[in-house]
Amino acid sequence: MSDYNYTEFKTEAYDLDRFAGPMPGDKAPDFTLQTADWIDQRLLDFEGDFLVLEMGSLTCPLFQGRREGMARLRAQYANCDFRVLYVREAHPGAKIPAHTSQQDKTDCAIALREDAEGRLILIDDENGTAHQAFGGYPNSVFIINQKGCVLWFTDWNNPKAVERALAQISVGQPAVAKALFKPVPPWVALRTLFRGGKGATSDFFRGLPTLIWKNLIKRNWRILRGQDVGIAPDHSC
Repeated sequence: MSDYNYTEFKTEAYDLDRFAGPMPGDKAPDFTLQTADWIDQRLLDFEGDFLVLEMGSLTCPLFQGRREGMARLRAQYANCDFRVLYVREAHPGAKIPAHTSQQDKTDCAIALREDAEGRLILIDDENGTAHQAFGGYPNSVFIINQKGCVLWFTDWNNPKAVERALAQISVGQPAVAKALFKPVPPWVALRTLFRGGKGATSDFFRGLPTLIWKNLIKRNWRILRGQDVGIAPDHSC
């Protein structure tokens, strides 16, 4: 198993001070991935006007806590394709451990689909090649146009901000929505961690002080002070 698929969560697995994924105006990386039905699918081959791509896994409390909001947006913006890139387990435990094979990852993606996930789930390879190309965070979101250009992103999903960005893009304006980091309700986090099994909860709480400082305080202050720079919806890159 590669270092990418850590067996226990540690904040050191993520560079929480610098997001290394594609930025607005950049060409989005493209890959041929597989669906839960083992069908090859190009990541950037979509029919809608825009692609809304979210990173996620069964053991990520943030992803699980955002699913209802993203489902609402999917129904609201029928002109967009909404997809999930299944990545490594954010908080592996005894019940849902780190992936040791592509089959492990596929089984988890199938479980997510069976848990009423209506978006197309694309499964990254065992070493997280696509995930790392998109920055490697567990719950980031990218809005991409038909030319393969990133129009807007957030390193941590905030469905309200995604909604504002889509509303701006839909009327031909650059997306400049600020996506503040917002924790999920405690019961969502605990339910997700308990599902992961023994080890997932304790590992999470050990890292919680760092997560609060780096994301809820330091990152949000940086976002609030940052300039609003947007990319035209028809941008070519």
